[in-house]
Amino acid sequence: MSNALIAHLHDLLDPLGAVTTRPMFGGHGVYLDGVMIGVIMEDALYLKVDAETRLHFEAAGSQPYVYLGQEAPITMSYWLVPDEAMESAQAMRPWAELARAAALRSGRTKKR
Repeated sequence: MSNALIAHLHDLLDPLGAVTTRPMFGGHGVYLDGVMIGVIMEDALYLKVDAETRLHFEAAGSQPYVYLGQEAPITMSYWLVPDEAMESAQAMRPWAELARAAALRSGRTKKR
């Protein structure tokens, strides 16, 4: 992950809370106030999605992150953030809030 992308994520997400990133699974986890809201894979940001938020991402033309497992492709519950969300903190806010809500509902909210 590039330092420029990390700096840009801070610009976009810092107004919402404390942003941290950690290496994981060949990418990086993105945490907002200790809650994992996204992953960076292949220099792209994917945000946490669940049944309640998936339709928003689908309507924006987003796609889930899919990787090749040992036997078949595996679809993660992280979807590519819409391009326009990467343009400003104001544009990112609703997407990050959807991701935070999905992460909190998932029960995997262990703070880091």
